[in-house]
Amino acid sequence: MACNLRCKMCYFTDAEYVKTLKGQFKESDLDLVAKSIFNRALKLQIGCGTEPTLYKNLPQIVRLGKQYNVPYISITTNANLLTEEKIEELLVAGLDEFTISLHGVTKHSYESFMKKASYEKFQKAFAAFKKLKSKYTFKVRINYTFNKDNFYELKDFFKHFDASGFDILQLRPIQKIGNTEYNDFDISSLVHDYAEIISEIRKNCVNHSITLMAPSELKNLKDENKSSFIFDYTFCYISPNKFWKEGFNWREETFNAYSKNIGWSKLLLANVFKSKSNLRALSTKLNYEIEFN
Repeated sequence: MACNLRCKMCYFTDAEYVKTLKGQFKESDLDLVAKSIFNRALKLQIGCGTEPTLYKNLPQIVRLGKQYNVPYISITTNANLLTEEKIEELLVAGLDEFTISLHGVTKHSYESFMKKASYEKFQKAFAAFKKLKSKYTFKVRINYTFNKDNFYELKDFFKHFDASGFDILQLRPIQKIGNTEYNDFDISSLVHDYAEIISEIRKNCVNHSITLMAPSELKNLKDENKSSFIFDYTFCYISPNKFWKEGFNWREETFNAYSKNIGWSKLLLANVFKSKSNLRALSTKLNYEIEFN
């Protein structure tokens, strides 16, 4: 439950909040987690607000995912600790995707928004991705969080990043996720230019066979997201301090037994018929327009 960087748009710049982020899995815990839930998973997403490459047993999590036949395994990382050797070790273990966090296109912007990060190390990781793609089948997704101060440099994205090193470009508008150092969440000034710049990015993605994931319009970001209504019933968050639902003693009780005790199947059925007005408040997830090339 830690990170090597202090990105300005992340809650790791809140010193008081960071004090609450403690704990790591023991190797014996990994086997228990996998046994409890992996056979149910359609996707194993490793890393959710912390940096997974700090964990020395990371390849073992991937191997366990493959052992339990999880169809797709992805890691979210800032890539600063990824060497070619470490990347290949994860690929050999069975990793399907690297999702790479990025907050700036140029060296100045990148190192300003992603404090303690190295632009050179980041670029070396992408050079390794490019090299290893000739040997392994895997995806690299760039997850670019934009604000009014780093959006316009996206026009030069392909001047700074070799398209041979990644497959997906995902553009995410800034959202408030805590008491962050950067706290200007107003991107209304981008509305006028957004369509034109996205259009240019789209052309570059098509030319390089890159899948683009981006909101079609900024003005629609607050619209209702119907597809996210099921999020709370399909997503299982696991950390050293929390496993799915409060009260689930996963080291001593099976997932099936606890589900039966709380009437999980009845709860799922009840929410199938919940009204939109009741569900609307449950989610702030973002809709994307996805273009496959």
